[in-house]
Amino acid sequence: MKAIWNGTVVAESDDTVVVENNHYFPRTSLDDSLIESSDTHTHCPWKGDASYYSLVVDGQKNPDAVWYYPQPLKGAEQVADRVAFWRGVEITD
Repeated sequence: MKAIWNGTVVAESDDTVVVENNHYFPRTSLDDSLIESSDTHTHCPWKGDASYYSLVVDGQKNPDAVWYYPQPLKGAEQVADRVAFWRGVEITD
């Protein structure tokens, strides 16, 4: 699977986990040179508190396009050490 934004592969892995129709990629598959930390946090009642990264590709920024759960709640361990995408990031195989 590939996560693509602005014509650039930002993550690629044969080991994704699908939760609520979102592909969660291993954190190590995300290209660190294309992300910036974000101060945004949200809460999911069953997965826990999410944190975000913004994508920066060719000078264009996609704020909070990547999310992850630093400490997923019991029952959501399958998303530990993984990232998911939205805001126009295309997921393809």
